[in-house]
Amino acid sequence: MNSMRLYALPIIGFMFLALLEFGFGQGMAPSPEAEGPSNDGKTIDQGIAYILLMLALAITYLLH
Repeated sequence: MNSMRLYALPIIGFMFLALLEFGFGQGMAPSPEAEGPSNDGKTIDQGIAYILLMLALAITYLLH
């Protein structure tokens, strides 16, 4: 029993110290206000460009 206590004490101590470190974390900050829509159309244009690029590659592959 005594030898088991010698092994358990450091483990419990490290667990306690790890839990104690959570108290030094960041405090609760208010969340930022919601912004307007972030889509300016650039992502849609880029998506269409990628689709057209893949279509051109597929047609080129099929014709050669």
